[in-house]
Amino acid sequence: MLATLNAPISENSLQVVYEYPESLSPVVTHYCPGCTHGIAHRLLAEALDELGLREKTILVAPVGCSVFAYQYFETDGCEAAHGRAPAMATGLKRVQPDKTVVTYQGDGDLVSIGAAEILHAAARGENITTIFINNAIYGMTGGQMAPTTLPGQKTTSSPFGRNTTMTGNPIRMSELLANMDGSAYIVRRSLHDVKNIRKAKKAIITALKVQMAGLGFSMVELLSSCPTNWSIQPEKALEWIEDNMVPYFPLGDYKVRDEVNGL
Repeated sequence: MLATLNAPISENSLQVVYEYPESLSPVVTHYCPGCTHGIAHRLLAEALDELGLREKTILVAPVGCSVFAYQYFETDGCEAAHGRAPAMATGLKRVQPDKTVVTYQGDGDLVSIGAAEILHAAARGENITTIFINNAIYGMTGGQMAPTTLPGQKTTSSPFGRNTTMTGNPIRMSELLANMDGSAYIVRRSLHDVKNIRKAKKAIITALKVQMAGLGFSMVELLSSCPTNWSIQPEKALEWIEDNMVPYFPLGDYKVRDEVNGL
């Protein structure tokens, strides 16, 4: 046994099973420890690599925690005004239809100030792809209540918990956009464990294929963690997603056109 353990390793016996995606910039991100933005970034980068889209992609970054996303990907990128990423993406795609245009947006950007933009982009059937990070809170600005904050959830602007009588109920954006005629692929996945992370990657690949095939608007919603503003440890934050977010925001496929199944 010792002889086997001490035997020299041949280069021919080595097999790479995990490496840095070419579409991901080798830089340190600004995200808080335990935040799942990093996982979402890697999944998108891997999908771009596997589909050969790195040189054809334009990433539109939002205002929010992922405001510097264009610095973290080895693709063309730009910055949109708060909530206006779908509008910018619409213009980019219409003048450069051969490009793959992706918006990467948080819940404050997409569901609040940008709600009209995303609704009308879906209604028009714009051939763009949106990666929607839902962590049920405003992350960048200090942990205030967001349109996706759960009933009773405590935030800096709802210290006693969200009162739905006063503030209304959380908005389920995937269910809403699935009703738009221009939507081709609308799904919700989660990043709280390995099984769901793998499903999330498959969904991102499918959404990009939908755009490549010219089928219309596609969006992958990802339930994500925010340990800092939730004031809990990172591993507990993943459990919080499963125990609290998934019941209110059920995972699943909300609209998949028949043509998508053939991709």
